[in-house]
Amino acid sequence: MRAKRLTRTLTCIAVLSLTAVGCGLSGGSDSGDATAGGCKVDKGNVGPGKLTGEVKGDITFQTTNLKKDFGSFFNGVIADFEKAHPGTKVKWIDDPGDNTFTSRTVADAQACTMADVINVNAPTATALTKAGYLLDIGTKDPAAAEPFVPSFWKTATFPDASGKAIHTTLPWYTGGVLLTYNKDLLEKAGVDPAKPPTSIFGLFADYEKVAKASGGKFFATMANPIWRIPADFDQMGIKVLSADGKSAVFGDDPRTTQWVAWMAKLYKEGAMPKDSLSSSNDPSTLYSQGKVAYGSTNPSFVRFVKQNSPSVYAKTAVGQQPYDALGKASAGAPQYISVAATSKHAPVALSFAEFLTDAENQTAWCKDPDVVIFPTTTKSLDDPFFQDVTGSDPFSQARKLVADQLKTASTNQTNLSPAVQNAIVAQVQLAMQGKKSAADAVKDAQEKANELLKQGS
Repeated sequence: MRAKRLTRTLTCIAVLSLTAVGCGLSGGSDSGDATAGGCKVDKGNVGPGKLTGEVKGDITFQTTNLKKDFGSFFNGVIADFEKAHPGTKVKWIDDPGDNTFTSRTVADAQACTMADVINVNAPTATALTKAGYLLDIGTKDPAAAEPFVPSFWKTATFPDASGKAIHTTLPWYTGGVLLTYNKDLLEKAGVDPAKPPTSIFGLFADYEKVAKASGGKFFATMANPIWRIPADFDQMGIKVLSADGKSAVFGDDPRTTQWVAWMAKLYKEGAMPKDSLSSSNDPSTLYSQGKVAYGSTNPSFVRFVKQNSPSVYAKTAVGQQPYDALGKASAGAPQYISVAATSKHAPVALSFAEFLTDAENQTAWCKDPDVVIFPTTTKSLDDPFFQDVTGSDPFSQARKLVADQLKTASTNQTNLSPAVQNAIVAQVQLAMQGKKSAADAVKDAQEKANELLKQGS
């Protein structure tokens, strides 16, 4: 990674944008106690009105599994911010981002110790917003939307306790979605790597071919349905929740039962490792060992394979995800940056969050040659780096494919709370184990999801 070059580049471009950082955040701080999710906070952090206060003080910034590969880059971002705002200090911590991330983060929030600025995914943002732990950025800085592609800004809303959608996040970066596969393994299974399927069920049919041809020596994909719910449903055009988000309706679509039946059939026939049904592991390790035909749908996965398994990388290709009923690509669930409503220095935290996600800093990071991520700001996507992609290697092709997708990609994805998602996944797992029929699993999944939704979970 060319971190030093990137940091120098960032330093140069950041100087041009420093005057815009923290716009609208000047003025005296509102004193007095209020509460956010049960924690005592400055009253200016909650309720109506723009956030005011001096951009000065110490904050904590938390990312998810980025320090190892991008330490120099983000240390440069932090140094630039601190230089622009004397009297500020940003402490950077990095979370491993495992499957307990949401529950651990909610626990931190309940203990009033959550980081001031935090990198969150949609499930975590959903849980934290509903509980009142995140700053309503749309209210506290109405100009915050300006840099972002409108569709990405739209995804940055999550329902509060009353069900009202509020902007508690800033869209940061997106991975896009594509198919990553081992050409050699697909050819052994009689699947043409040059002709990606156009539907989810078509992809499942290719999984079945892999299972029948492999003899247990390799697999098609991983079994845990948590990686596919609700993404597959969204791509297929299956409505997951009612318009008001208060009830589950996915079971009303017969294709949901067909989907579960397919998953059960594939698991039984050996398309997936048996021990991966409840595992939180993604395909990274097994794919790099040449034991799984299809890798992660995240383009950044290609970087992982290139770095960790050159021999498998030489056999890797990328293709278009099935458009299915959606009729277009999904942009993938973006990563978000949120500000804790419990922050003792909220003006600093919001200022840093906006600086981190501005066009200059997004573009600089996305240009790193060892990462395949895509920005969420209009100015960044207009950069020639994304418009004039060349190269025939998998890494370049992944970037080109997703860059083209983002021009028309859908960002309207269903956000389920971890409790509701886990309830649905558990029923699908029972069907995959042969302990329930697909129809019963879908019926029970919808009933359990509705029970949780009624409870506000």
